[in-house]
Amino acid sequence: MTVQGRRLRGGDAVLATGLVMVAVQLVWKFELVRRTYFRQDDFHYIIRGQESGFTWDYLMWVDVGHLLPGGFGISWAMARLGGYNELLAHSMTIALQAGASLALLRLLWLLFGARPAILVPLGFYLLTPMTIPSLSWWAAVLETLPLQLALPMALSSHLLYVRNGRIRHVVAACAWTLFGLVFFVKAAFIPVLMLVITAGWLAPGWKRMWRAWVPYAGLLAAYSWVFFTGLFSSVQINNETQTPDLPDAGVAGEFFWMLGSRGLIPSALGGPWQWRPIGDDYAMAAPPEPLVWAGLAVAAAVVAVSVRWRRRAWLAWLVLLGYFLLADVVPVLLGRIELLGPGILGFELRYLAATATVVAIVLGLAFIPLDGEERPWLRPRTRLRWAWAPLAAAVTAGSVWSVAAYADRPLGGTVRDYVETARLALSRVPEGTTVLDTHVPPGVAAAAFFHDYALHSRLLGVPDPWPVTWMRELSGPVQQPLTFDERGRLRPVAIQGLRVPQRGPCVPVGPDEVRFRLPGRLPGGAYTAQITYLNSAETTLSVRLGLGVTQVRAGKDLGRTFARIPGEGAELALRTTGSGPPACVGEIRIGHPVPDKDGTAIPPSPLKS
Repeated sequence: MTVQGRRLRGGDAVLATGLVMVAVQLVWKFELVRRTYFRQDDFHYIIRGQESGFTWDYLMWVDVGHLLPGGFGISWAMARLGGYNELLAHSMTIALQAGASLALLRLLWLLFGARPAILVPLGFYLLTPMTIPSLSWWAAVLETLPLQLALPMALSSHLLYVRNGRIRHVVAACAWTLFGLVFFVKAAFIPVLMLVITAGWLAPGWKRMWRAWVPYAGLLAAYSWVFFTGLFSSVQINNETQTPDLPDAGVAGEFFWMLGSRGLIPSALGGPWQWRPIGDDYAMAAPPEPLVWAGLAVAAAVVAVSVRWRRRAWLAWLVLLGYFLLADVVPVLLGRIELLGPGILGFELRYLAATATVVAIVLGLAFIPLDGEERPWLRPRTRLRWAWAPLAAAVTAGSVWSVAAYADRPLGGTVRDYVETARLALSRVPEGTTVLDTHVPPGVAAAAFFHDYALHSRLLGVPDPWPVTWMRELSGPVQQPLTFDERGRLRPVAIQGLRVPQRGPCVPVGPDEVRFRLPGRLPGGAYTAQITYLNSAETTLSVRLGLGVTQVRAGKDLGRTFARIPGEGAELALRTTGSGPPACVGEIRIGHPVPDKDGTAIPPSPLKS
């Protein structure tokens, strides 16, 4: 057999092995993805898609520094394809993961040839826990996986242009870069990577390649105009516009150190080994402190070895450092570091998901000669031939352990149970039933961040609103209002607070105030008063708590009316207004509406995942 024939057969074996690795990875990750459900931003994006038209303003809204018209377009379609469509979301996630994995295999093949060594950086990408948290969060999937697909595809097209000069490869590189930009602002660094890799490894005459650099620069200029125009004009959920500003140097430095030492390096070496749960469906890295310092030592040794033996390995690591700083650190500093601080966000691997692709490329550049490269080594490499094997085995074992530890939690099961139980409860109540429109539990969608998008009426109203009467505040005569408990079941409303001692079965109330002494003093705040009445005709009651006054209707015969009243004090004063008939008031409670634990739950028990 000729040398060329052996190379072809060897190349086929490498390709077949790479494809098998990709397939096994997809099966492995699907076991995690299929258990996930929508959470937090996912609900916000889909609700917003349902309530909006497919317009430029809708697509170009910048969400705390995130411009993702592609993701918003998918959310708009998702809202019309069943709303929280798990099958569609999971299928798209796995399809994008498959595309990103194959794209990286293709790039490594083009850069380094059909060497078995390319399976090492490919295996790193397929196994690393760096990408796992983003796979369990649909909003993160919409950003990070398209970028993980676009980056190697754009670099591959640019590499082909460098080699054969055909302009169609520049067009393809621009198209893939634009595809990435449609989903994630970090795709703006793809042309920067093209420039650095070209100048450092591919073409000594890179400055003369103006047919590539001009369209790349034009694409970035146009995108920058769109992004910054939207950034300073997009009104956020809290009705404020964004004013990006760098934090002080101490906060910036601490976040850089924390995300690097507790996020990037441990996860690149198979960590974090332990996780810090955030509710039941998410987790942040929590690497043990001794392993953090051990990882830093191992990372330093790996860099030192590569720089000693491989030409321009120092540049490869500099590329990774620059990308980490500009693409991972700076956007968070401009966006949300003030909300949670570096002590929390420094453990968030979601910010590093797309960086896994860059790490895989840098590993190749730092240790593998390019296809056809002359004099790739600074000194003989015989002693390095199998030195990497123990480290690779340790990283593989750590990665499998870390992913298994992340998956050892309910993931989306708790949120799915809540949403499905709440939907079932709404389907079982009569049309027109009054339901108190409260915020869903923070583990489903945090009201502190999503405000009205976290209301039951909006979150459960996808894809179609329910035929019930939603009330933000109980006011007026309401027959048997219901509210959601912590498990998504509907229960009767009870007022938790103070019960006014009754003066017999019924106290007449006319135009003159009747004061009811409370069993305790209420501090300043907003309260709901539940007033039971037995009236001969409809009337209107004026309810006063200290200086706070409100008016509510009271119906005929026996019933209850509710009054939302701000104020403070130790007594509640009632009177009728206008020329209406007098009222007769029975039990009075004042406090806050809560689910009545003793009332009948709908459905009787929550669904099980």
